[in-house]
Amino acid sequence: MNPELNFSANALTVLKKRYLLKDKKGRIIENPVQLFRRVASAVAAADGLYAKERKNKKHTEQEFFDVMSRLEFLPNSPTLMNAGTPLGQLSACFVLPVPDSMEGIFETMKAMALIHQSGGGTGFSFSSLRPKGDVVKTTHGVASGPVSFMSIFDEATEVIKQGGRRRGANMGMLSVDHPDIIEFISSKESKDALNNFNISVSIPDKFFTALKKSEKISLVNPRSGRKTAKLSAKKIFDLISAIAWKTGDPGIVFIDAVNRANPVPAAGRMESTNPCGEQPLLPYESCNLGSINLARFIGRGRVNWGGLKKLIDIAVHFLDNVIDVNKFPIPEIELATKKNRKIGLGVMGFAEALILMGIPYNSEKALSFGRKIMKFIQKEARSASVRLGKLRGSFPNFSGSIWKRKKHKCMRNATVTTVAPTGSISLIADVSSGIEPMFAVSFIRDVMDGTKLVEVKEVPAKLRRLYVTALEILPEWHVKMQAAFQKYTDNAVSKTVNLPEDSTVSDVKKIFKLAHKLKCKGITIFRYGSRPEQVLYTKGE
Repeated sequence: MNPELNFSANALTVLKKRYLLKDKKGRIIENPVQLFRRVASAVAAADGLYAKERKNKKHTEQEFFDVMSRLEFLPNSPTLMNAGTPLGQLSACFVLPVPDSMEGIFETMKAMALIHQSGGGTGFSFSSLRPKGDVVKTTHGVASGPVSFMSIFDEATEVIKQGGRRRGANMGMLSVDHPDIIEFISSKESKDALNNFNISVSIPDKFFTALKKSEKISLVNPRSGRKTAKLSAKKIFDLISAIAWKTGDPGIVFIDAVNRANPVPAAGRMESTNPCGEQPLLPYESCNLGSINLARFIGRGRVNWGGLKKLIDIAVHFLDNVIDVNKFPIPEIELATKKNRKIGLGVMGFAEALILMGIPYNSEKALSFGRKIMKFIQKEARSASVRLGKLRGSFPNFSGSIWKRKKHKCMRNATVTTVAPTGSISLIADVSSGIEPMFAVSFIRDVMDGTKLVEVKEVPAKLRRLYVTALEILPEWHVKMQAAFQKYTDNAVSKTVNLPEDSTVSDVKKIFKLAHKLKCKGITIFRYGSRPEQVLYTKGE
């Protein structure tokens, strides 16, 4: 068997640059088949921890190998990179707390460094930090505020660069009622500021009520709990929209929607997400993600529901095993992660699946298909988690969870579905990212610190209506598709609303309001050309 037989040239470039193991001199020492065998063997080893499953370990390894080598399912990048290696850190998503103390802030920065070094991404809420100019009793000085500390985190990320294999990635969030909210919203207006951060404003439902009524909101000092000022909700919303139009940041996280879906409310409120927004987590939690290549389950204009069901069962087993074999960066993360055992099974290749079904992306039929397929994935993934719960026991926080309230007798994982952006793994599978439409028929993807990959699709004229691209689709369809998938996703959905270069600030406002109305958990827009550096751009620029 040719180990490179089924990979595109771009996929092989990514595999060689990022995933295949190298020796001390930087020479590649494994091929793609050996990569999948290494990962399958390492992850299947978790079966050995359970008396009833020990004898199945070899069979499990083969199942895991088969679904990866057929490119039907791929786990998140750290699992592909690190499974079966001494590092052994397999999670992609982490949320770390940022306490209002110098010791706490720098302990968090240390944890961030360890996570980035191993290929993970980190999310933070800076909402607990006292505002700029506030009193610091121990030194009789004044506080520098959340944005100044974000700059230190950003600089540390720049230095680490995740061992050269993945760019450091952070999410920084601040509550809309923090006294430094205006500075935060504008913090990325300069092109050379916070380049290793995505930023989002954490906004509760009551803000949108104030916005509708043209009312002011109170800004509150998190240290003292005192109201410091009042600001017009419209003024804040106008600024968010204007800066997002200009730079692509900030996004918005609808924090009440996030916490309404919190599966373990007794364990606390969620205040932040991972870097791309698809994974809200409690402090110190991590999550393991994996994605189904939907294009592999469409034939002759039909979904292979039986094959998809079988794959979902294997994928949930795989992701639960990852938690057991994972080498966590710090003890607090291991403890928090194992209490809830969250996993996130999602999709990639949705755009190709629609084309194979003969459905244009920007259509009601596409929304209906998206809901139908994600509903099926969520239902079958939950059933698989129940079966695992019967074999292995429920997650430790089960008794304080929504599943207990819903009269479930067991559940292995507090969450089972997440729609991730699947940047690199969709390149390996040679399909579109997550639930995004095709970016363009011909475009250039800038990856891994300057490597440029050209992607060209030949489209017969009679099929042109099916190959509608990201910038041709009206923005409302982007939001509606995100909402369609969110309805059947336990965690959240990563989706960028791509806007043409000539879009207006008013267009951005409409998108933000529609996302809230349609019960999304967050929203990100990107107006083409609004930043000098971007990952995707049309060929010829």
